[in-house]
Amino acid sequence: MKILTEIGKYFILMAKVFSRPEKNKMYYKQIFREIESLGINSIGIVVVISIFMGAVITLQTRYNLENPMIPMYLIGLTARDTMLLEFSSTMVGLILAGKVGSNISSEIGHMRITEQIDALEVMGVNSACYLILPKVVACVFFNPFLTLLSMFVGVFGGWLACVSTGALPSSDYLYGIQYWFVPFYVAYALIKTVVFAIIITTVPAYCGYNVKGGALEVGRASTKGIVTSSILILLFNVILTQLLLS
Repeated sequence: MKILTEIGKYFILMAKVFSRPEKNKMYYKQIFREIESLGINSIGIVVVISIFMGAVITLQTRYNLENPMIPMYLIGLTARDTMLLEFSSTMVGLILAGKVGSNISSEIGHMRITEQIDALEVMGVNSACYLILPKVVACVFFNPFLTLLSMFVGVFGGWLACVSTGALPSSDYLYGIQYWFVPFYVAYALIKTVVFAIIITTVPAYCGYNVKGGALEVGRASTKGIVTSSILILLFNVILTQLLLS
C-alpha cells in the first residue's frame, strides 16, 4: 500500500509540474540555467567514462576472441554496437542518475526544509512547476547530445586502445565500426535517453520536494531518489528494448 501511495503522490506532483507556467519568460531563463548546471557540467564525466569504457570493451573483446576463424573486424563492430545499444544510453543514464539526481534532490530538499518552497506558494507561484519543469526540459533537451557524444568518444576510445596497444590493426577496427551499421540503433538509444532523462529529473525531484525534517532527511531523500531512479532506468531499459527491438 505504501508503494501505491507513493506512486499516487508522484503523479499528483507531476500534474502540478506539467501544468501551464505563469510567466513563460521566467521559465526560459531558468531552463538555460539548468542546461548549464545539469547538462554542460556533465560533459566531462561522460567523456572520461566513455573513452575508457570504449577502450576496455575493445581490449576485452580482442583478448577473448582466440578463434582464427572469427574475423578481427568484428571487434570494432562489437565495440560500436555495445556503445550504441547499451552503454551510451543506459550506463550513462545510471551515471547521470547519481550526479544529476543527487543535485536535484538535495537542492529541492534544502529549499523545502528552509521553507523557500512555502514562500513561493504564499506568493502564488506554482512551486512544483517553477522548480522541476525547467530541470525536466533541460535534461530532455541536452541528454541526447550527451548520448551522441558518448557514442563518438567511446568508439574513438576503442580505436585509441587498438593503436596504443597494437592489439588490433587500425584498419580492421575502422572497417568493423562501419560494417553492417543499423541507423535505428542510434534512434533507439535516443528514445531511451529521453525516457531516462524524465526519470532522472522527476524521481529525485519528487523525493526532495516531499522531504520532511532537517539535513539528515535531505541526505536520505537524495539516496532514495538515486536508488529509485536507477532501478526504474533498468526496468524501463528492459521494457523499451522489448518494445523497440523485438
